[in-house]
Amino acid sequence: MNYKIIAKYIKTLNFDISKPEKFFSLTKDISNYKFKIDIKSNRFKENIIEIQTTLALEPKDNNLEKIIALVTFSTLIELDKNFTDKKKLEEIILVEIPTEIYPELRKVFVFIFENSGFKEIKIDPNVDFKKLYLSRQN
Repeated sequence: MNYKIIAKYIKTLNFDISKPEKFFSLTKDISNYKFKIDIKSNRFKENIIEIQTTLALEPKDNNLEKIIALVTFSTLIELDKNFTDKKKLEEIILVEIPTEIYPELRKVFVFIFENSGFKEIKIDPNVDFKKLYLSRQN
């Protein structure tokens, strides 16, 4: 293996429904919102990389009431000392790690919504990060 996960944690948790109107609007029009996944990485130490995978809810239309619903999950990986393959590193960051941690990230996101009165929240239990990665390359 080229790496090992040395830590996983919730880095950011931001959930804000500032007014009752927003709550009722979201309850009524949840289909007018979309889930967005974002992946960022940065070098923490020489052979340690932090990968931040964010799941957020955004309105499809800018005219909708905006709520803040965002969870960022941070994963620290330690690369093998002799690891130099940049292409493989990109695939680790954009495919392997998100695939592994997505179930945990999704679980946190669903928990927040369900405990905030949204029992019908549906977030795809599987995301094909490999497919997203390949489509990004084309």
